Amino acid sequence: MAKIILGKTGLEIEKNGFGALPIQRVTFEESSYLLRKAYENGINFIDTARAYTDSEEKIATAFKGWNDEYPRESIILASKTQGENRKDIRSDLETSLDKLETDYIDLYQIHNPSFCPTEGDGSGAYDELFDLKDEGLIRHIGFTSHKYELAEEAIDSGLYETIQFPFSYLTSSKELAIVEKCRANNLGFIAMKAMGGGLIKSSRATYAYINQFDNVVPIWGIQKIEELNEFLSYMKEEPKLDDELSRIISNERKELQGDFCRGCGYCEPCPQEIEISKCARMSLWIRRFPSEPSLTPEAQKMMKKIEDCTECGNCLSRCPYELNIPELLKKNYEDYQDILSGKVKI
Repeated sequence: MAKIILGKTGLEIEKNGFGALPIQRVTFEESSYLLRKAYENGINFIDTARAYTDSEEKIATAFKGWNDEYPRESIILASKTQGENRKDIRSDLETSLDKLETDYIDLYQIHNPSFCPTEGDGSGAYDELFDLKDEGLIRHIGFTSHKYELAEEAIDSGLYETIQFPFSYLTSSKELAIVEKCRANNLGFIAMKAMGGGLIKSSRATYAYINQFDNVVPIWGIQKIEELNEFLSYMKEEPKLDDELSRIISNERKELQGDFCRGCGYCEPCPQEIEISKCARMSLWIRRFPSEPSLTPEAQKMMKKIEDCTECGNCLSRCPYELNIPELLKKNYEDYQDILSGKVKI
């Protein structure tokens, strides 16, 4: 298994992290099994967030509130706050410490903020993070974003120790530039959306691609034991980027080029209760995976909600990728209806 130093934090972690967002969707028993198995097979970096509902509580439950079997210092915990002022950030941290049953968090990240907090900028956000670090409640300060400009600003500020940013073989030269800029500035780079928001079919190909970058730590979002077993097998016998995997990547890039929904969910909730992150990806999803689950009466009812879109603009203002979501929904709905009617074959 490969170890990596996470930039200027100096933290030594396994090159693959456990992304704890998906464990919101499984039971405490299931999440405990996944987390323990990951830990017992060498994964020592777990990334969660206050926004991930009961994820933090499930982590503490899995490791039995930290004891001799699961010593707290053996796991590098990362969490996040969506607060953009002193009060909200401290409140989030206090809640996270309580839910995680710990008195410190190794890496505390500001979670997809609308701006890049800096010292003395009037918001108090970064100043609060600095104070929390000074008090020993957090060990290191990180920045997460889906926007290139904000990530670049965070690097240039010299204030952050890590950057968490979308990165997979679907990303462009801009994302590659962020990876290299982090390397040049000794910032840890944490790759989210390494499976393209669930649209990448070959975990082996994406693992081999990301493994080329010795300063990148992917956090694999895991909610099923089959998924965990796949990544654990790659850690034991690392796949190489051979001709076969390169062809897979090339074909995937062609199919997924242009604007597409990554399923981050920041556009939601919708006032009309449209499940945007599912509906806006339906055309891709139904062609890339078994179609039956996407054609059920429940799925049809979900897609029909698109008719209720009022183009209010709420989703547009929140989408970090600046997608034209109403137009994307409309295209997906038209395509879906053509598939149901038999006009389009898949």
